[in-house]
Amino acid sequence: MVLPSSHSRAGAVADLRYSILSLVAQSFRGNTAWRPVWREPEPKPAYDVVIVGGGGHGLSTAYYLAKEHGIGSIAVVEKSWIGSGNVGRNTTVIRSNYLDHANIPFYEWSLKLWEGLEQDINYNAMVSQRGVLMLYHSDAQRDALARRGNAMRLNGVDAELLDRDAVRRLVPILDFDNARFPIHGGLLQPRGGTVRHDAVAWGYARAADSRGVDIIQNCEVTGITVENGRAVAVETTRGKLHARKIGLACAGNSSRVAALAGLRLPIESHVLQAYVSEGIKPLVPNVITFGAGHFYISQSDKGGLIFGGDIDGYNSYAQRGSTPMIEDVMEGGVSLIPTLSRLRMLRSWGGIMDMSMDGSPIIDKTPIEGLYLNAGWCIGGFKATPAAGWCFAHTIARDAPHELNAAFRLDRFAAGHLIDERGAGAQPNLQ
Repeated sequence: MVLPSSHSRAGAVADLRYSILSLVAQSFRGNTAWRPVWREPEPKPAYDVVIVGGGGHGLSTAYYLAKEHGIGSIAVVEKSWIGSGNVGRNTTVIRSNYLDHANIPFYEWSLKLWEGLEQDINYNAMVSQRGVLMLYHSDAQRDALARRGNAMRLNGVDAELLDRDAVRRLVPILDFDNARFPIHGGLLQPRGGTVRHDAVAWGYARAADSRGVDIIQNCEVTGITVENGRAVAVETTRGKLHARKIGLACAGNSSRVAALAGLRLPIESHVLQAYVSEGIKPLVPNVITFGAGHFYISQSDKGGLIFGGDIDGYNSYAQRGSTPMIEDVMEGGVSLIPTLSRLRMLRSWGGIMDMSMDGSPIIDKTPIEGLYLNAGWCIGGFKATPAAGWCFAHTIARDAPHELNAAFRLDRFAAGHLIDERGAGAQPNLQ
């Protein structure tokens, strides 16, 4: 499949572009002349498009609506502050090492957008393509990762199947001789890596604002007005905003916001915790996932080790997790890298995951005219930020899905056309 161009229109027209010249000029002014990175506008009574949710997906959708489709009257409403939701509460990993035919091209397009993002939005998002390594510990896991790697390469995605010695050369700190979980090798995607999560929110907010998008913080949606089967306005704590089209990009709160329009979604909300250790010298060169348990780890530019694991098993809308899951994740980490037992964990945080029935997302129109949905991202929402916004913008502007998100239909659960990436069936807590 031929992917679309990410530079089909001129770059963002910002009031002030960051460059080496602007940095030098500001240094002579004592850095006193920098402008705010986005405006704080008052809500207008009506817009062409209102996006509910000021996270990565909502901001990127607004940006691509303006950049790629020329829509000039757009508002993004956020109940709290920009970066307070999942876009600032994740482990920053980006990758496209998927297996399903629907997911591979979508996440590969997202990775391509990541690769050109900083130049596109003129903002340092700290994109670091340090590689993502998935370990295997048995012959069966090796065969499964070989199949995944072959599927990736058939779709033009980089993948390398490594044996034990190659993994040891890459990451010698791992416990290769663990009696329970010996490491036999791994699947490496060299182009995968990490991105600074809050910089993604700030960068997209600045880029969207520079194209005239109103970013309205501290503006909670309290209702959605539906007249004659069509959504015509969002009711907020800062007034009623009329709109020709309304897009929902609310992550773990998607079911609650959709309920305001009378929609019941096929998702559950669960907490996913993440953790960071004290800062240390370089120890982990890339992103590593533990094949014998759900544990993944990378190292930040500040030196802290960032790691995560399974979602909490119960439904919740809280942005905090449980101590049993902390213990479970730490056990997985020490099994993989015994040296971690000597480190102190500084803090943990939680994001609200909107777990779909099959573990794959929804980007589609809803049965209500003029209302569009971006939800069901499970634990993969951050890495999808550019492509999710790009495809959601296309769906809203054209009133039809792009080829890349055509399979992410809302009605696939009723029709039985599941996208079962993990082979876990219609059981959200296993995705």
